[in-house]
Amino acid sequence: MKTGVRPDTQALAGLWKEEYAALMREYATGGGESALGHAYELGRLALARQKSLMEIAALHHLDLKELVCTEQDEKRRAAVVQAGGDFLAECLSPYEMAHRGFQDAVTALRELNETLEEEIKRIAYAVHDEAGQLLVAVHLALAEMRPDLSVPHREQIAHIEELLQEVEAHLRRYSHELRPTVLDDLGWIPAIRFVADQVAQRASIAIDVHAAFSGRLPTATETAVYRIVQEALNNIVKHAAAKRVWIRAWREQQILYCSVRDDGIGFDPSNTPPEAGHRGLGLVAMRERASAIGGTLRIESTPGSGTQLSLRLPLEDGYVDSRCACR
Repeated sequence: MKTGVRPDTQALAGLWKEEYAALMREYATGGGESALGHAYELGRLALARQKSLMEIAALHHLDLKELVCTEQDEKRRAAVVQAGGDFLAECLSPYEMAHRGFQDAVTALRELNETLEEEIKRIAYAVHDEAGQLLVAVHLALAEMRPDLSVPHREQIAHIEELLQEVEAHLRRYSHELRPTVLDDLGWIPAIRFVADQVAQRASIAIDVHAAFSGRLPTATETAVYRIVQEALNNIVKHAAAKRVWIRAWREQQILYCSVRDDGIGFDPSNTPPEAGHRGLGLVAMRERASAIGGTLRIESTPGSGTQLSLRLPLEDGYVDSRCACR
């Protein structure tokens, strides 16, 4: 990045297009490093005002065309084209820096998610295996005591064993909800069907799952897609008052699509109220998970008309099997 005199930001904000043309002309006609410094500031302003690269490229093309057409000397034309390219490159350098920062953030987020998933897996297995073994030991100890007890005490032991069995059932459910083994063993689609069945039974909601897709994805990708669907179902149960939910997954060329739609009360995605706290955090978490695997997440909802969450994920060659696995 080259440095130069910083122009007044407010002036640039009011006359961005005019300033771009004037400063590029200044640099092309010998403006030097100062004009390049202005180009960098123009780029920063464009980034802050969310101007797209296509907008900048189109503006640059028009201004450069005008400069070239007004130059009669062939050698000067070539110099103008070269100077215009340098000016555009300097103007776009803030975009490059922002892109690098975004890529670094995505990498850090992906690593954080992977670390969290490993910890979740460890806790889930500890709940299922270690706690399960302790409960088995308690059952054995109670069985050894039973012959020496009176009938009333045996009845108390039987009641305790019933309570322990309920504890075991809850621990199994918590373990599967934390990290279902089917996700590691069979993949994301069976895991989504598993969690959909669990939610349907627990919340008395009809959930239809249809996957026109088969094959495995990278572990981090499968986990992220599963977590997004899981969080979407949790939000539906807690906030949507829905009766039916439709989960769809399909592939179009090298793009994976996954959607979760409900017939609930809906909401305004642009104005999530503070009292919806967990829903707001859930939407942020889902978007972050999608970004971490290179995907995008779209939320469509209108009060009274339900909600649809749509994930779009570009796929790499060799990761998927396009044979249909429908339900």
